[in-house]
Amino acid sequence: MTVADELFRPVATLVISAITVIQLVNRPPGLPALTWTVTAVAIAAAVTSVFVVERLPERWQITLLAVFVLASAPLFALAPATAAVALIFLATGRAGRVLRSRQVAVALAGAGAVLGMLSTWVAESLGAPDVPPWWLCLTAGLPVLLGLIRRERAAAQAAAEYAAALEERGRIAREIHDVVGHSLSGIAVQLDMADALHAAGKTDEANEAVLRARALAVSGLKETRRAVHALRENALPLPEAISQLAESHGASFRVKGTAEPVSVGISQAVIRAAQEALTNAHKHAPGADVRLVLEYEPKIVRLTVTDTGSAGEQHAGSGMGLAGMRERAALLGGKLVAGPEGAGWTVRMELPR
Repeated sequence: MTVADELFRPVATLVISAITVIQLVNRPPGLPALTWTVTAVAIAAAVTSVFVVERLPERWQITLLAVFVLASAPLFALAPATAAVALIFLATGRAGRVLRSRQVAVALAGAGAVLGMLSTWVAESLGAPDVPPWWLCLTAGLPVLLGLIRRERAAAQAAAEYAAALEERGRIAREIHDVVGHSLSGIAVQLDMADALHAAGKTDEANEAVLRARALAVSGLKETRRAVHALRENALPLPEAISQLAESHGASFRVKGTAEPVSVGISQAVIRAAQEALTNAHKHAPGADVRLVLEYEPKIVRLTVTDTGSAGEQHAGSGMGLAGMRERAALLGGKLVAGPEGAGWTVRMELPR
């Protein structure tokens, strides 16, 4: 629900109520006591329904909105030349928006329309002036449909936001598992090995295992920093994030096709693949020219990273490595291939949009 939606209802209700009172003062109705009483009840119910109704238990919501509908419906006949006739439309629309039971909301709207129609018949038979035609009262129930539509839209939006939150939590969980979990598992294995070697009296081998554990800790720390950096980069559009990565590594970058927004998961996967490929190129082919191309096709997003280094070097990667990138691409229904191409090495990730 937007701020405009939240402001419209109270403002519209207060304005209609004020205009109704002013019009009734300037032009006294034919049945003043009855008209003022019904109007006062309708306005009180209208104001209460705007500011209080959603905090009430369901049975009190039904009671309040029933009073609102049934009090405002006769104003079609009692105050036809005033803004009071708009109150029934507010009432039925509010019933559709607030009440959980669609049947109850529709029933209230129907009752309001029928009561308004009967009121106009009675007023017309008594010779009251300015009475609207009876069939016009039937439109009083139509806003309930708008209320129901707005409620369904709000529910759908809430569901979409919840799904997006779950996706974000899953994405962060994968980052923690892939980066931190990988490093900690390796460190634990090396320390267990060092402990066993110490117990066997193999001090030199045990010290080497401790050094390997330290190297894994350093590598894991670097990977964690990269993951945090990538998560922050998701605030940027994907082409801009990749452009900054390329610039920081002295690589060239270009975009093919029309850049359009993609899901957070796709954006994160492409960014991580670009990071991994750039790191590998810097490690295995220092000084080589590196080119990044981000392609947008109707159904595919493709990232291609090519370096001009020696194809004989195996770009095994570090941390998650290319194997982790392949797994991430597969989870998204895509693929990642890496291998020698010409005199250099190419990493190519394709993901469905």
